[in-house]
Amino acid sequence: MILCDIGNTSLHFLDDEKGEFKESVLAFNPKTFQEKVYYISVNKALSKELKNLGNWIDLEPFIERDGYYDTMGIDRIFALQTTQNGVIVDVGSAVTVDVVRDGVYEGGFIYPGKIAMQSCYSGISPALEYPFHFEFNQKKLAKNSQDAISYGYLKLLASEVSSYALPITLTGGDAEEFSKLFRKNLTIKKRVIFEGMQKVVKQL
Repeated sequence: MILCDIGNTSLHFLDDEKGEFKESVLAFNPKTFQEKVYYISVNKALSKELKNLGNWIDLEPFIERDGYYDTMGIDRIFALQTTQNGVIVDVGSAVTVDVVRDGVYEGGFIYPGKIAMQSCYSGISPALEYPFHFEFNQKKLAKNSQDAISYGYLKLLASEVSSYALPITLTGGDAEEFSKLFRKNLTIKKRVIFEGMQKVVKQL
């Protein structure tokens, strides 16, 4: 089985034989694939091209979208296929948080990613140009600048995510770092979107 998560700049593949690999959208030619490829996509131009190729199968039509909002990313929706009760936190350029309880999507929110928020602080003043300290003391207010910005950014996120009292799944490029904010009910799954895609494919 070949799965493909298509973004605006790259295609992320999971191949049963080759494992994970990425291709640049600019250099990619889908006609080089003769095998059946199951995909999701946020790239409208490439999606239009793929509709003319019989071996590329768009998984989005096989998802019931009524329970989600119209502009919600298809990658977030597929990640949510992996749980009946849980909070999916995807930490990358943005942080997305989505909550499912008893199989029903309750909603979610979008938070700035680590780099975006660091640039925000440094833009306010060079005196705030610190990397975030992910192991700050969440039980005490800060008494130095690095912990102060860390508390202001990370404590609010950690408290909100933990408040749902559900298992937490972390995914995305910064998952290992953000995992330091949570002490229990935590799983790191780098392939959670692919797991959701696999589940849908098996139901076809």
